[in-house]
Amino acid sequence: MKDFLTAAVFDYPHEIAILRHLLTEAEIPFYFENETITAIAPMYSQALGGIKLKVHSSDLETVQEILNKLNEGNNLKIV
Repeated sequence: MKDFLTAAVFDYPHEIAILRHLLTEAEIPFYFENETITAIAPMYSQALGGIKLKVHSSDLETVQEILNKLNEGNNLKIV
């Protein structure tokens, strides 16, 4: 996936469920690096650097807006 950048990092698979829906709904190409292994062995998350949201560089600004909306007014912390 050439030109894809890390937009956010998560510790556990349950943290990405809503975000996956929002990105799919917005038709933004993305993938979560390390998602499968952390679903199988959650304790590996820290060793692997977390679950990394990868998006194309041209979509980075839009994704940041979606992440900011998720962070507003709630206790979700997205790094």
